[in-house]
Amino acid sequence: MPQSNPTFQTRLAHSDADLRAAQRLRYDVFVDELGGGGFGVDHTERLESDAFDPVYDHLLLEDLSRTTDPVVGVYRLMPSRRVAEIGQFYTEDEYDISPLRAGGRELLELGRSCLHRDYRGGTALAEMWRALAAYVVDRRIEIMFGVASFHGTNIDEFAQPLSHLYDRHLAPEDLRVKARTENARPMDILPPEQIDRVAAVKAIPALIKGYLRLGGFVGDGAFIDHAFNTTDVCLVIDVNRMSEKHRGFYVPGATT
Repeated sequence: MPQSNPTFQTRLAHSDADLRAAQRLRYDVFVDELGGGGFGVDHTERLESDAFDPVYDHLLLEDLSRTTDPVVGVYRLMPSRRVAEIGQFYTEDEYDISPLRAGGRELLELGRSCLHRDYRGGTALAEMWRALAAYVVDRRIEIMFGVASFHGTNIDEFAQPLSHLYDRHLAPEDLRVKARTENARPMDILPPEQIDRVAAVKAIPALIKGYLRLGGFVGDGAFIDHAFNTTDVCLVIDVNRMSEKHRGFYVPGATT
């Protein structure tokens, strides 16, 4: 159940303690809840981390009414102007994003998004997105992208939603990133006439639906991430192609 009367604050992580708080929430969600793993999981300290963390920005959502562990939401962000510090985006382990890089536009990678279980279904996600909007405006971001996931690695279970995404939301050629390596799987599992649109949309995770409502597209192919126990799709949002309704999302917020 969502917490009642939270006192939300959004800000960027500024210290090692802030980063550890983000990594602790990621452990709770990605490891404890979803059964993920990988080299960066520290079960003793209950932290989920990787080599990208020190370079990325970490957007924190805090509930100041909590006496302990106020961080209840996190987003990991990387503008393209800083990618030289580590050499690649995290997404490039799964997707060929050369169409995005070739455009010479300012990119922002979104990732490691999660909310504490007690804050789902309320206003917490909207608070995080308002802060993300301010970040985007301040840094003049033109394209946002990143992977979002279905829980589980049996792609046949996701035949309906993946086929629907491919049929209705495939990115145009100039934005069409493609899944890479042996873990890539086609998304057009079913022909259009066999897609149950109602069931397919219902099965799409809330975060992916949110990106689609902003005018987002999906890349070509799903990626099976065995370490995180997920089936990933890559979402791409071109700010310049948003409708006026979608652009209303981008208003200055409270990120510091």
